Amino acid sequence: MSETSDYLHMDLLRFTTAGSVDDGKSTLIGRLLYDTKTIFEDQLAAVERASLERGDHYVDLALLTDGLRAEREQGITIDVAYRYFATPRRKFIIADTPGHVQYTRNMVTGASTANLALLLVDARKGILEQTCRHSFIASLLGIKHLIICVNKMDLVGYREDVFDKAVSDFKDFASRLDIADLQFIPISALHGDNVVEKSANMPWYRGMPLIYALETVYVGSDYNHVDPRFPVQWVVRPQSNEFHDFRGYAGRVSGGVFKKGDEVLLLPSGFTTRIRSIHFHDREIEEAFSPMSVTVTLENELDLSRGDMIAKPKNMPKVLQDLELMVCWFSESTQLRPRGKYTLRHTTREVKCLVKDVRYKVDINTLHKIEDDREVRLNDIARIGIRTSSPLFVDTYERNRMTGSVILIDDLTNATVAAGMILQK
Repeated sequence: MSETSDYLHMDLLRFTTAGSVDDGKSTLIGRLLYDTKTIFEDQLAAVERASLERGDHYVDLALLTDGLRAEREQGITIDVAYRYFATPRRKFIIADTPGHVQYTRNMVTGASTANLALLLVDARKGILEQTCRHSFIASLLGIKHLIICVNKMDLVGYREDVFDKAVSDFKDFASRLDIADLQFIPISALHGDNVVEKSANMPWYRGMPLIYALETVYVGSDYNHVDPRFPVQWVVRPQSNEFHDFRGYAGRVSGGVFKKGDEVLLLPSGFTTRIRSIHFHDREIEEAFSPMSVTVTLENELDLSRGDMIAKPKNMPKVLQDLELMVCWFSESTQLRPRGKYTLRHTTREVKCLVKDVRYKVDINTLHKIEDDREVRLNDIARIGIRTSSPLFVDTYERNRMTGSVILIDDLTNATVAAGMILQK
């Protein structure tokens, strides 16, 4: 593809961190920020002072990321923290998510836009239930790349057999998951072994350090470039300036490739026309693809508004009112109501929906179905059936994360109560 494609797909990596409590997620992120020289001197000085006040005999880099006072006091991460850093090869956005089971919704939120999941395992404890739970959530959310960092290798004498056992145990569990790219790296986040530089303490490890793995993982193929989908977000009306002298349709390409002159199908009207031009920022381009945000103009003046979709006549999304969803429940104050009515948001379209039934819940530690308890509460993951008040233009989540995801909103409080993934019927 073009240089724009290389920029979008290769220069930015979104990844999420997860793991059990005290596995060292925040320390690892602090180490990445410190060793890539992404923190300021005054930040480091503040962390050094805080470490001394706590009685630590070392600089606790976890304090760089545990920014909330409650997090510092408890020494744990309780909310999703987004961090940014860069190397000469790539820019990164990190979602540091909590390890506790009661913060499952926070992990789902942080991982929903991630290309890669970084899962930490304490070398002394090995694979735990929380490790399996986080792996399942990563797989459920369609994350294609998973790096298992076996941390605190310094506390087990940098022994190869300890690392090998963690790898073997995890592979046994991971055989039930849909993870396309799986890597294992032994590290010590506290001392920096195999984080940015290769560790002299583990000569038996012949793989790459973590930062190199993050810089080189290829995520361009994670986007759907097969099924053209363009949900309309905004109608650009003609203005009295050189950039807005046309009527266009702005939005984010959610799949496939659109080119100037392509025949396209407008949903829900079913009319066909051709693309007259595609505008990216302040210039006209020949093609657009996921996940670019562009403005499209059409050859014919046809009715198209927010929530409608542009597709291709020979590659249409499914047009459905009855959906099967796997949902994660976010609300602390309410539980999912069978026959309950909610507002459903899908891409840029909002409709009313009715929960027909709860099929089952999922035990996210064992992956077993729970069919004798169908009350869906905070942090529960469940399969449900719904019916919408008007048709949606959807793909399965497995095929397209953008057109295969929804959120449910409580009409009384306007709070987002669940995130859902569209499944095959």
